[in-house]
Amino acid sequence: MKQDEGNETMREIAQSVREGAMAYLRQQYKVLCLIFIFMAFVLDAQNKVVPFAFLTGGFFSGLCGFLGMKTATNASARTTSAAMQGLNAALKVSFRAGAVMGLIVVGFALLILPGFLEVNPLPQITVIMLSFGMGASTQALFARVGGGIYTKAADVGADLVGKVEAGIPEDDPRNPAVIADNVGDNVGDVAGMGADLYESYAGSILATIAARDHSDLALQLKYLSAPMIIAGIGVILSILGIYMVRTKEGATMKQLMGSLNFGINGSAVGIAVVSLPLLMYLGLPNVWQIWGAIITGLVAGLIIGKSTEVFTSHDYSPTRAIAKQAQTGPATVIIEGIAVGMESTAIPVITIAVAVAISYYLPGLYGVGIAAVGMLATLGITLATDAYGPIADNAGGNAEMAKLDKSVRERTDQLDALGNTTAATGKGFAIGSAALTALALLAAYLEVSVSQFMSYYDVTLMNPKVLIGLFMGAAMAFYFCALTMKAVGRSAGAMVEEVRRQFREKPGIMRGEEKPDYARCVEISTVGAQREMILPSLIALVVPVAVGLIFDVAGVLGLLAGGLTTGFVLAIMMANAGGAWDNAKKFIEEGKHKDEYGEKGSEQHKATIVGDTVGDPFKDTSGPSLNILIKLMSMVSSCSLVS
Repeated sequence: MKQDEGNETMREIAQSVREGAMAYLRQQYKVLCLIFIFMAFVLDAQNKVVPFAFLTGGFFSGLCGFLGMKTATNASARTTSAAMQGLNAALKVSFRAGAVMGLIVVGFALLILPGFLEVNPLPQITVIMLSFGMGASTQALFARVGGGIYTKAADVGADLVGKVEAGIPEDDPRNPAVIADNVGDNVGDVAGMGADLYESYAGSILATIAARDHSDLALQLKYLSAPMIIAGIGVILSILGIYMVRTKEGATMKQLMGSLNFGINGSAVGIAVVSLPLLMYLGLPNVWQIWGAIITGLVAGLIIGKSTEVFTSHDYSPTRAIAKQAQTGPATVIIEGIAVGMESTAIPVITIAVAVAISYYLPGLYGVGIAAVGMLATLGITLATDAYGPIADNAGGNAEMAKLDKSVRERTDQLDALGNTTAATGKGFAIGSAALTALALLAAYLEVSVSQFMSYYDVTLMNPKVLIGLFMGAAMAFYFCALTMKAVGRSAGAMVEEVRRQFREKPGIMRGEEKPDYARCVEISTVGAQREMILPSLIALVVPVAVGLIFDVAGVLGLLAGGLTTGFVLAIMMANAGGAWDNAKKFIEEGKHKDEYGEKGSEQHKATIVGDTVGDPFKDTSGPSLNILIKLMSMVSSCSLVS
């Protein structure tokens, strides 16, 4: 906040984005308050403390998104101003603003979770923790789905009419959807993502706690404390890693990515070194096995991150292959992008499979949860690399609308292209941790509550109820994506018609003589997102309960297993395909290889814009919402049965 926000025009643009973002959040929280009050009333019949835990989880998940978005909307114009000085100055402002999001998430989680351990008898801890996680998951899903619909409706409208039809730059002030697009970056990629990863972070700790049952009270408390100690170490080392991130003028994409990876990898190595003596001090009997599971989670996170970088960064061949296909039109761009997304699932799936095998055979089911904690221990800095992307994107829009020197936009575009890669990496990281967390929750469902009924309910693959649940879980992932993508399509259609109407009825807009009606486009995205987010989000809450009532425990276990496996692979595919399409477009926009790939404004560029438009709901709405879906279904199932 001490940084200069630039000239009057830059400040006015930033203020318009802030007002639009806050207006959206106010409307969303009004809707969510009604839903949470109703659910708290239902949960009150089970246990008087459960509604409090549920509301607390939802409140802090929403608060993380709110504070992160407030920081981001204050940082965008300041990043633009810093870009006037140089690339490193802009990176510092945007990255440290993103770090606020990362540290808020881990800070609130570690502020609240230990309190439940202190104030509740040990037998109640599992149900209280799961209720807290269910509240955080519910808020995260609504935030992610609603924010994703908002941002992609605005983005698609701005791209298809502004860039493709009217032939004006992406953030041209003549485009009526430009402010809504910038608002969308914040409500979807910052507020929604903050609530999402708060839930992932808290969920990994909750799953580890719920997966351990021991008759010795003192030993049990040590096992409950271990994931929080690891998370606490991660906070300190993430802060150190944040200050390690810096770059030089004229840095390439690979050098910029190396700067961020230096901070992330440094934090991960620090956790690996420091966690062992602290676990020994805690006095756990199988300390080496637990430490091995933590290392497994850390390494798995780094591998998934690097794999995502290779498949989405335009420094590597998969994304360049998409740009190459633009020579034959948008159809081949879309075909190649889908193929890249599908191909990119292999390494994350193998990585998670190996991580689960190692972590399970070291300290058992508890190891799967502690591996997820290890993977997310660096979330303070990992989330910073993700949250800074929308800030850099908004900074570029501010530079374009304020008509600043071309060099300023070039610097913000460098940071924005990097942000697309780090955002995809962050999504892969979140999805990978979601798989481990959901598996640990599934294990908790079995170990804490169901183990004595496994024979009674015949939970085997020969039981048709299990198979029915498997098919329903797999279908849930696809049906959920269908609902969210159709929601984006409907809202984007309304946005496209509005932008066309303004261009048609106000010809002075294109000549720069009339000001577009930005507020109308913001309103269209806000109303559309609020209306469309309800059905997909409620399905995640209703289906596990309905399956449990009809097909009992066997059906629910099948549902969770099918949803976990299918949802994980589908989420990776959608996030990476969308990221690759986006960076293929930016690769052509850079113009460094225009003889081979084309340049900005060419037919090849327009083909990649179409691909990017298809990829928008893939990577920013449906894909990232799936990781919440699979965890929320596990939370609802476990919480219902344990209660």
